[in-house]
Amino acid sequence: MNFEDLYLSDELLDAIEAMHFRECTPIQEQSIPVIQDGRDLIAVAQTGTGKTAAYLLPVIDEIAFHDYSREHINCLVIAPTRELVQQIDQQMQGFSYFLDVSCSAIYGGTDGKVYGQQKQGLAMGADVVIGTPGRLLAHMSMGYVDLSHVSFLILDEADRMLDMGFYDDIMQIVNATPRSRQTLLFSATMPPKIKKLAKSILNDPVEVKIAVSKPAEKIDQRAYICPEEAKTPLLCRLFANSPEGKRVIVFASSKLKVKDLARTLRRMRLNVAEMHSDLEQNEREEVMLGFKSGRTPILVATDIVARGIDIDDIAMVVNYDVPHDPEDYIHRIGRTARADAEGTAITLVSGRDSRRFREIESFLGKPLAKDPLPDDLAAHERKQGDADRRRRPPRKKKPDTAQARKPAKPQEKAAPENAAATEKPKDEASRKRRRPWRNHRRGKQTPPAPEKNE
Repeated sequence: MNFEDLYLSDELLDAIEAMHFRECTPIQEQSIPVIQDGRDLIAVAQTGTGKTAAYLLPVIDEIAFHDYSREHINCLVIAPTRELVQQIDQQMQGFSYFLDVSCSAIYGGTDGKVYGQQKQGLAMGADVVIGTPGRLLAHMSMGYVDLSHVSFLILDEADRMLDMGFYDDIMQIVNATPRSRQTLLFSATMPPKIKKLAKSILNDPVEVKIAVSKPAEKIDQRAYICPEEAKTPLLCRLFANSPEGKRVIVFASSKLKVKDLARTLRRMRLNVAEMHSDLEQNEREEVMLGFKSGRTPILVATDIVARGIDIDDIAMVVNYDVPHDPEDYIHRIGRTARADAEGTAITLVSGRDSRRFREIESFLGKPLAKDPLPDDLAAHERKQGDADRRRRPPRKKKPDTAQARKPAKPQEKAAPENAAATEKPKDEASRKRRRPWRNHRRGKQTPPAPEKNE
């Protein structure tokens, strides 16, 4: 379906054409008519399917050509991270280029000047406000944010916001908006907590569910089965064999591991940047600018960049740690082979990662190719395994099953030949000498009186 078939304004269609959008994606084709009809919506689709345009296009068109107050906030979009807020804001500016619709992006990690601009946009009533829950609440607590005229409330990446612990923040923001609003909830998954949230804030919603797509066919997916201590040397070997200057993202499971891994790679003279939640906003922007421009070809990151970045020429994605969820695997490797390009996705699997890796293979419906380790790393692994076996204590030999069932007979001690000679005296006098106080308690003997020192 083409965008011309969706009854959008000519100005908006011109902006869509200028942004080189051609045909509707499935989520756009199914969601836009529902939003135009004024219905609440639950849309389930993974990132990279065009969800942002699916809700921005009909909302922008509605605000631009109908009677909405220009002095109040008409649409509120809540997203989990600063990077996603910035990306939505960029698309918003592109779509509204030929229309009189204002927008303000609200996120943390900024300086005083940007904070003042955010405050001005909220106080004066931008048509569309896009923000993270924490920063929105910070501005609301100052008393100059009025959400009583919000007509459209949009939650993007709702499942991720709940994973990050924003449920109470979201409900506090929702309660500040009118009940007559139109609410749109977009999520990559539909766990029970999302159903609970949808039930509490949506009114008779229409459900649109796009099946989680498989990875692009042009992604070469491979895996290495290796011990944990061999991952970093293997990663350096992969970098040495890859073309110089190609962009690579390495995903690790935690920000602590990202920091350690980036530090190790820098010591090996590799040009590496790191991305995690501990960075300030200006640091994040500098890192992403260096990565996009090619100044820093290797980016070590948490799942914070698994969604919400749009870079077309990433040559390789490496899962240093196997992701906890198969859908996170899809999001990670979806950073490569974009725009019909080719890409490589490599996963390093240690013993503790094997269960999660099998779940990913089951989700994909096929086993991934397993590459052998380089000869020197494989020899080191065999040597390490032999050393571990030598250090292991020997196993106790199991007794014969038939003999184990028979209870052992107690052995009787043989009496010595000179038993009479070795027997200890048991007469009454010897017992009294050994236990005088016990005999005293029995009333048989009076203890000696203590001597007085004169």
